[in-house]
Amino acid sequence: MDQLHCPPSAHQVSSAEVRIGPMRLTQDPIQVLLIFAKEDSQSDGFWWACDRAGYRCNIARTPESALECFLDKHHEIIVIDHRQTQNFDAEAVCRSIRATNPSEHTVILAVVSRVSDDHEEASVLPLLHAGFNRRFMENSSIIACYNELIQIEHGEVRSQFKLRACNSVFTALDHCHEAIEITSDDHVIQYVNPAFERMMGYHKGELLGKELADLPKSDKNRADLLDTINTCIKKGKIHKIHRDSGDNSQTEPHSFRYKNRRKESIDVKSISSRGSDAPSLQNRRYPSMARIHSMTIEAPITKVINIINAAQENSPVTVAEALDRVLEILRTTELYSPQLGTKDEDPHTSDLVGGLMTDGLRRLSGNEYVFTKNVHQSHSHLAMPITINDVPPCISQLLDNEESWDFNIFELEAVTHKRPLVYLGLKVFTRFGVCEFLNCSETTLRAWFQVIEANYHSSNAYHNSTHAADVLHATAFFLGKERVKGSLDQLDEVAALIAATVHDVDHPGRTNSFLCNAGSELAVLYNDTAVLESHHTALAFQLTVKDTKCNIFKNIDRNHYRTLRQAIIDMVLATEMTKHFEHVNKFVNSINKPMAAEIEGSDCECNPAGKNFPENQILIKRMMIKCADVANPCRPLDLCIEWAGRISEEYFAQTDEEKRQGLPVVMPVFDRNTCSIPKSQISFIDYFITDMFDAWDAFAHLPALMQHLADNYKHWKTLDDLKCKSLRLPSDS
Repeated sequence: MDQLHCPPSAHQVSSAEVRIGPMRLTQDPIQVLLIFAKEDSQSDGFWWACDRAGYRCNIARTPESALECFLDKHHEIIVIDHRQTQNFDAEAVCRSIRATNPSEHTVILAVVSRVSDDHEEASVLPLLHAGFNRRFMENSSIIACYNELIQIEHGEVRSQFKLRACNSVFTALDHCHEAIEITSDDHVIQYVNPAFERMMGYHKGELLGKELADLPKSDKNRADLLDTINTCIKKGKIHKIHRDSGDNSQTEPHSFRYKNRRKESIDVKSISSRGSDAPSLQNRRYPSMARIHSMTIEAPITKVINIINAAQENSPVTVAEALDRVLEILRTTELYSPQLGTKDEDPHTSDLVGGLMTDGLRRLSGNEYVFTKNVHQSHSHLAMPITINDVPPCISQLLDNEESWDFNIFELEAVTHKRPLVYLGLKVFTRFGVCEFLNCSETTLRAWFQVIEANYHSSNAYHNSTHAADVLHATAFFLGKERVKGSLDQLDEVAALIAATVHDVDHPGRTNSFLCNAGSELAVLYNDTAVLESHHTALAFQLTVKDTKCNIFKNIDRNHYRTLRQAIIDMVLATEMTKHFEHVNKFVNSINKPMAAEIEGSDCECNPAGKNFPENQILIKRMMIKCADVANPCRPLDLCIEWAGRISEEYFAQTDEEKRQGLPVVMPVFDRNTCSIPKSQISFIDYFITDMFDAWDAFAHLPALMQHLADNYKHWKTLDDLKCKSLRLPSDS
């Protein structure tokens, strides 16, 4: 027999308060409908989960009683047993419920059978097409069922409740006696109320999706009527509400501004309800809007927009239109990223930008990329130095030249059997007095370098400990430049050297985009945002503090440690390329330009490199590690060519793996069979390197590096002009 009943009231059922913008709403207790042909542990799990959550629950055994119950109760959540087909067709039940009007705001969950390890997981698309919102893998645990229901309540159910509440706003607008028009940020009409229709003489269907100025000329919108409308807008008689596009997800309340047709937006004016002296609901709401806009909590960009808005008030039409364009640009999220041409114009640049400056495409299901950490590398064939003075002579002689920019890191890699970081690190850290600053022994420092280097992957063509040593070498070189040295404190220097050492630890030899597309554990952990850079910093600190033998921070006080840690994290995160242009532009505007003005004898009183300006020190440190990280094109030609070959090989390997796994190919031009390495280097230098190093050279004075950059660029251009796709001309190989 069919059963419909509710669980005992073990928990008090109460209403919840929900806020949407200025509205405060009360949500009644959630109602859940379980559709199971037979009682089993799974239905019991959801039953007691509803009881625990304080939900009202009904159980239906047949499709007919389920539909009848739903039409009576209008449940927010429906759980349908999709495991067995002999009792009823779960998808048919779902479709029959979806055919009713109340189901528009209902979340329907399908309970499916677990998939054995030797079977491929089925696609969710058939469930979605049938009308289900979610899939629940069979699990009779009460806490598992409870967690699922709670997530649905705070996710889809809460969102649907807010959407229903928005309907009341439109009902109020429909009954308003004053004309109201809502437009997109490019002036396309999205809503008009009946008062607006009456005033304009058009029906809603003739207005929606059009700009008012684009309507056919007739008596309905003759010039004097349009002038009258604009006058009314200025006086607050007609309310033109601008719906800011903002984030594509539209999760935040829209901004409402009353607009002059000539302008993008102006300040909100207080408006009184027409035709009534009695206080109305509208009158009571307007002061709240005024208070919101009088708040003093303003972001700098808001102040800029308000200044431009004010300037538009008395500006000629041409100036106001130009300022409109300025406002459009300011409201974009990518303020610092230059706009590229089409992919066909420069595929190498497009692929580099796509691969290095994005966090990947939408993840594909079923592909999981997990890399193994190379934590316990064995290097028994090479004895470790007990102190810096015990370094073998062949290594010591190479390190005598480590302060030179032309230092050959590959010779050190060879003689140390791919362990250059420990040896170069000990030498550089000793030169900068790092042990003294951290109050740690050289034994502890040596153990720390061993642990960090062991967690770099020697199997990577490029992102290995040799790259880390190269970046450390470049950072130390930059720290020796007069203006850099005079701008930073010793804590900044120590933080920069440590950041350079750990900045790519445990790098898998794949880009962030690859990890996001592959659904890697790290991409999930860090929400597809700065995945590798977040991992490098987190792992570096984990490795350091987990063992007192290698904990170089164990003897410094808490405040110093927090400051040092924050500086290291900030620098490593700055190596992530999605904010490349933001970092470079901030450096140019905050450091280069004030410095140039000062040199030219202007009245600028700022000291861009002064120690009293922490924000300037942060910009300098970010720029320094960014330049050190990609300094390969500024190395002597032989070193530049070797690095170009290594990074190309790593990208080739990624493309190979993407094709094997059926993942999106992030950088298609890096196909080992067709790629032109000279073209890729030219694009990289043009797009990322030239402007950044021009800015860094203007600050740090690096003529030798800029000469190498010019020479190397000429080398790649010559190869490209000769249609050569390799690192060198065949005759030079």
